[in-house]
Amino acid sequence: MKKRFFVTGTNTDAGKTYVTVGLLKAAQRAGLRSLGLKPIAAGAQWIDGKLRNDDALRIQAASSVILPYEQVNPVVLEEAIAPHIAAAHEGRLITASRLQGFIQGALLSPNDFALVEGAGGWRVPLNDREMLSDIAKSLNFPIILVIDMRLGCLNHAILTAEAIAADGLSIAGWIANTGQDKMPCFDENVATLSSMFLAPLLAVLPWSSDEKDAEPLFDALFKAL
Repeated sequence: MKKRFFVTGTNTDAGKTYVTVGLLKAAQRAGLRSLGLKPIAAGAQWIDGKLRNDDALRIQAASSVILPYEQVNPVVLEEAIAPHIAAAHEGRLITASRLQGFIQGALLSPNDFALVEGAGGWRVPLNDREMLSDIAKSLNFPIILVIDMRLGCLNHAILTAEAIAADGLSIAGWIANTGQDKMPCFDENVATLSSMFLAPLLAVLPWSSDEKDAEPLFDALFKAL
């Protein structure tokens, strides 16, 4: 049975890519065909004459299903700003239907475990009418919510969970991602969120600069999904 999830976060740099890459590698270790997609990314560098986003490159490298970069990250924007503004600066129009078509095409590749990673938080505009959450709604995948555990995270997390529920989607679980500087009253904040969310706490990820250190945690996280 295929497992597919949409990965979102409470904000930019919440740790979505860290979680996506960790889960894709865990799926590989479990012997599954893993596939990660980053449909839209803002913030890229020119490499050999082509724009490339670092998060998308990491997701591509972590996937056992090999796809061209253009399928992993079909819409890449140079400026590291809100995607709809970056697109306007480049004279481009991003639509939900176009992104959905890219995603569905890539998911035709044989896979057992697929993750589609969003950009920024849940309510990120694509244009003046549509948001990235419209893509998640059309896919109808369970949501993995990555919470950036820092001051202000309670408000961000609760509002994000409410928005996901309002869109008719289910949260498969949430992840408490510890920053390099652990927030004050960390355990109390995790306990507060646990008491307020119906969705399960899948993992508390400690800060680590070594991916190998995190492998057991991601293996356990993968099994919990």
